[in-house]
Amino acid sequence: MKYFVSTASLCLALLVTAACSSSTNTNTNTAASRPAQSPAAAAPAGTPAASSAAQDFTLVNKTGVEIDKVFISPHDSDDWEEDILGRDTLPSGESVDIKFHRSETAAQWDLRIEDKQGNAIEWENLNLLQISKATLHYENGKATAEVE
Repeated sequence: MKYFVSTASLCLALLVTAACSSSTNTNTNTAASRPAQSPAAAAPAGTPAASSAAQDFTLVNKTGVEIDKVFISPHDSDDWEEDILGRDTLPSGESVDIKFHRSETAAQWDLRIEDKQGNAIEWENLNLLQISKATLHYENGKATAEVE
């Protein structure tokens, strides 16, 4: 299990929650009213950041399936913890900006996505210091991530 040390402040979590709940995404996770427990938080694509970190990136869903949950954790961690989308989902064809606390220093991260049925796909050891955009695809039973 991946274990996170919360680096996001309650204020940032509330701002992200407010920004996400005003988007057109479908709210499905009722347990997400808690503050994010991860070093990353989701904001609708194009939302200005109060402060940015070198690991910030845009996640684009081109899987053809609505993503229900997104988990991000440092590669050397053993726990996944909180879904950074909270109550929102990420429909296919849409994107979300993933923002990290500016004091975050880890370079290598793992990413896990889940659909509403609980089907999960994981990518490991992503160097987020070198990635500004990750586009997820799923075709012919194979998941891929195109990174920029």
